[in-house]
Amino acid sequence: NGFSDIQIAECLKCTEEDVRSKRKSFDIVPKTKQIDTLAAEYPAETNYLYTTYHGSEDDVESSNGGVIVLGSGAYRIGSSIEFDWCGVSAIRTLRQIGKSATVINYNPETVSTDYDECDRLYFEELSGERVRDIYEKDNSEGIIVSVGGQIPNGLAIPLDKAGVKILGTPAKMIDNAEDRMKFSDMIDEIGVQQPRWRELTSVDSAIEFAANVGYPVLVRPSYVLSGAAMNVAWTDEQLKACLSEAAEVSQDYPVVISDFIEGAVEIEFDGVVKDGEIIACAIHEHIEQAGVHSGDATLVLPPQDLTAYQMERVRDAAKKIAKRLNITGPCNIQFVAKGTDVMCIECNVRASRSFPFVSKTMGVDFIEAATKAIVGYDTSDMNLPTLETRDRPKNFVGVKAPMFSFARLRGSDPVLGVEMASTGEVACFGANKEEAFLKSLLSTGFSMPKKNILLSVQSSLENEMTHSAYQLHELGYNLFATKATGEVLQKNGVPCTIVGYPTEKDGSDMTNALDMIREKDICMVVNVPTYESKRLEDNFLMRRSAVDFGIPLMTNMNLFKVFADAANLHSKGEISGLEPKKLFEHYQGETDADAWTDKDEFH
Repeated sequence: NGFSDIQIAECLKCTEEDVRSKRKSFDIVPKTKQIDTLAAEYPAETNYLYTTYHGSEDDVESSNGGVIVLGSGAYRIGSSIEFDWCGVSAIRTLRQIGKSATVINYNPETVSTDYDECDRLYFEELSGERVRDIYEKDNSEGIIVSVGGQIPNGLAIPLDKAGVKILGTPAKMIDNAEDRMKFSDMIDEIGVQQPRWRELTSVDSAIEFAANVGYPVLVRPSYVLSGAAMNVAWTDEQLKACLSEAAEVSQDYPVVISDFIEGAVEIEFDGVVKDGEIIACAIHEHIEQAGVHSGDATLVLPPQDLTAYQMERVRDAAKKIAKRLNITGPCNIQFVAKGTDVMCIECNVRASRSFPFVSKTMGVDFIEAATKAIVGYDTSDMNLPTLETRDRPKNFVGVKAPMFSFARLRGSDPVLGVEMASTGEVACFGANKEEAFLKSLLSTGFSMPKKNILLSVQSSLENEMTHSAYQLHELGYNLFATKATGEVLQKNGVPCTIVGYPTEKDGSDMTNALDMIREKDICMVVNVPTYESKRLEDNFLMRRSAVDFGIPLMTNMNLFKVFADAANLHSKGEISGLEPKKLFEHYQGETDADAWTDKDEFH
């Protein structure tokens, strides 16, 4: 109903602040109303609140204090229940230590918008205008922007400029981390290694940079969620297209172009920092090589394949970055490692989507610690894993696997890249990486292949695939492969049957790969393309048909290797716990001693 300040400002060719000042000078301010949850039969006492200009008085008095926690908004790719978990943990921690907690969020699907989770709940948009109205009306102590993902994080600068107290990391430092050019400059300044980079000033300068460092290059906009408009370019033509998209998405902030490190492993550092000093941390690795968005990657904690040298390089860089940005609260720092190079590629001065996984695997709530750090509360009794901790978790490995909704997106290509595509995740524990991986994979809805597996990979990967393909052959699987892949496998001594490409139906008496997928003669499809792939239509048809017909699909070589290793252990009976149980079945078999919560409380 009506127009926002920014809409009026656009019409009047003035600033949003001009409109707000004029509006308030006329005493035009929204009133706080209470949602009637009892159909007007009894006085409603629940704290479902909203603001409106269609009211002459407030239904509730000002809270006069308390801390505001900004929620994550609508669920979508890149911002889902992981951030709501972080928000709820922050709210519960605030209330536990005696602070009044107010939530602003507009997604009724979240736990943070349950009426009994907080002291005050506003069903409102996450905009600077509305947040300021609530902040001023309730005379709040400050706002936490670091637990709800990118939307609240992006409000830090405008809110800070308006005089709102941002709790935790200073707004200026949030900007230094989010602004690609400022961050890259800072990384050089403090002596942390990073890929070669340049700010985008023109298409010509970008092409010149790419010619100097060599393709591929990575185009990175600022202040974006889930890698929006982030792309890897392999040619001048691709680079021009990527630059155009990035400039459109990141109109107000710089776009940076950097050297893309092929064949590197990606490492993540999740930490809690207080006044620039790291008080809790966890380092985990991706199974997929760098180039797959962290939200789509399969995470392993503790790392199984990183060297002690690489781990120490990550710790050292994290200390420097946390100190330089004067972080207080959660942070996520991403690295790529290849050989002796360990390079920082990004820092999020907020909770990441891996915080719930890290907290449960490490056995301590990182957001609880971050919230206490933000409000100046002691964390010495929390037994946090520090930079010196080397034995957590102990005797088990955690793996987080992504879930996708490609089956619901007709015609989409189910292949992963630097822009996020997953819509969920599953985490499982195991005695080793392979057991935890297989549990997580099966929990996403993936089915173990029974008999026939179709292989089709880019020629540069065919020799690499040979080892895992032979491993599956020894396990009794029948291997089928498209022509080029099959010829290499046969030359390398791996028995397989060559089948025709999907587009080679006319005049060929060879069994067609697409027909086998559609008739469900294939139990798993492995199709791994690269930028060199020529048979783009054939590859797409195999991937898309696998999704459409419910056939398990793998599009990453590293995943395929770990799967082959896990299948080998599974065949030997060395992997246990693959049969899932319903939650209440688990409760029935759990003793009071096994439960880590009260016996009457769900966990």
